[in-house]
Amino acid sequence: MTTRAPLVELRAATKLHGRGAEIGPVSLAIRPGETVALIGPSGAGKSTVLKLLLGLTAPDAGAVLLDGAPLDARDPSVRRRFGYVVQGGGLFPHLSAAGNVALVPRYLGWTAERLQARIDALAALARFPAEALARFPSELSSGQAQRIGLMRALVLDPDVLLLDEPLGALDPVTRAELQVDLRTAFADLAKAVVVVTHDLAEAAFLAHRLVLLRDGRVVQEGTLDDLALRPADAFVARFVHAQRTLSLPQGGPP
Repeated sequence: MTTRAPLVELRAATKLHGRGAEIGPVSLAIRPGETVALIGPSGAGKSTVLKLLLGLTAPDAGAVLLDGAPLDARDPSVRRRFGYVVQGGGLFPHLSAAGNVALVPRYLGWTAERLQARIDALAALARFPAEALARFPSELSSGQAQRIGLMRALVLDPDVLLLDEPLGALDPVTRAELQVDLRTAFADLAKAVVVVTHDLAEAAFLAHRLVLLRDGRVVQEGTLDDLALRPADAFVARFVHAQRTLSLPQGGPP
């Protein structure tokens, strides 16, 4: 996997605010078929890195590359290569579950037959019950809403899937179930995946590579063993130690 060329990449990307650097410089390469977890304390810059990769914000210095070329977020064909999942699903309340998934394909003129086939396939992948597709977001459980958010992000079959704290607001049982389903989906889809989480156990369960951020910079990246057994500095050791009360999984994703 590591020998493949990066699909999406930050090269010394820096984002500024009024007091100086918000993040950066950050260099990060994501390859096809690889799941990377961005971890770190609140305010470390995880969501900003995700927005840079997605093109929702532009770097003030450095570059964001897609297939080795500068990312042009204004190009609709480029935007469609990214799927984005926000916490809670970010669903439109006036649309049904199926309507949320179908919104962009309908705008693009998909036929009813093509759209229905895609929704059926995604419902199977996300383990979403077919009978609940007609329900509105207020009638869905939090786990179901998050599954619809995943389906909507995947409906155009993007090359890159970005997830910002997708499981943070879920109860422990629902969260554990969705962790398993997400890891299975990531393996089946073989896309470039970046997931933001503050939970080290979740990161280790979902991702091939963990990237630990602090104050807008990458402190260390690697496997859970790399961070736990070979911490780059005292902060990494403290971060891992602080989460030792969690049940850290053995091994990584399939």
